[in-house]
Amino acid sequence: MSSDIRLAFAHPSERAEATSGNELRDRISLRDHIREVEIGAFQQERGTLQRICFNIVVEVQLPELTGAGGVDDDVDKILSYDTITEAIDRELQAERLNLLETLAAKVAEDILADPLAARVFVRIEKLDRGPGALGVEIVRDREMLASVADVVMEAAPLVAYLGNDVIASDDLGKVLDVLENANAPVVLCVPMGQALAPQASNPAAQRRIDLLALEQNAWMLAARDRRCVVVSTRTELDWAIKQNQMSVWAPSKLVLDATGGSEVDTRDAVALTQWLAKEFDATRVISIGEMAQGAGNVLSVDEVLAPRDLLG
Repeated sequence: MSSDIRLAFAHPSERAEATSGNELRDRISLRDHIREVEIGAFQQERGTLQRICFNIVVEVQLPELTGAGGVDDDVDKILSYDTITEAIDRELQAERLNLLETLAAKVAEDILADPLAARVFVRIEKLDRGPGALGVEIVRDREMLASVADVVMEAAPLVAYLGNDVIASDDLGKVLDVLENANAPVVLCVPMGQALAPQASNPAAQRRIDLLALEQNAWMLAARDRRCVVVSTRTELDWAIKQNQMSVWAPSKLVLDATGGSEVDTRDAVALTQWLAKEFDATRVISIGEMAQGAGNVLSVDEVLAPRDLLG
């Protein structure tokens, strides 16, 4: 077996050593760390746990030497093994992911947030999808992350829940004008449409039906004004928020992929709006329309169109 082929299947620690440069670095590693998680793009992988195995090597800057030529035996001056396991914990808890590649990249980025981490090798394998281990391995370093860093300052969005009376109103365009001038990116949320969604005896199926019913109403709003762009993924929402754009939230993907999404009542559009606002650290949540209860402050169309500061 050639050296290249052997290294391709070697532990990340061997690959790190083989690809090291002239700069001396220490390495810490986590081997055969197994977790049970819900992950995968296929429908049969939803709602079930499967084992995945992490092997991670982190190259770190050399510790400061003492005057006698030894090292400073201070735990606060080294990169802790907890940095690796806590990065895994944070990314597994953040959201449900479809791809091992995405999880590996997120874990690597999390680890490299530690100023002592210089380069990281991450290998993740699924252990229950076949007779062997199916996996991915990536390498990231601080310079690579810096070259693709988004320099746009993140903004906190204004989340606005629109009633069906507003969506159908001749004043919709005027309401959107006011929201557009609120000096914040706007994420619009909608209630169920006027028609009753189909009812299913299976709870998991009903959750999807409810979410799709909300998305149908989102598209009805989008059809009324070209500024209302329907978005469904966290990446799309993040991008729209950073670009200070107006979006209409289609909730299925975020809710179904969120680690805490199963706790949200998909029949309650107000609760979903409040959940989204918390997920994206909204600067303010308002509801517009004739409704007894909404998310945040409930404003009539007349109140919105009156001169006011929606973010005040």
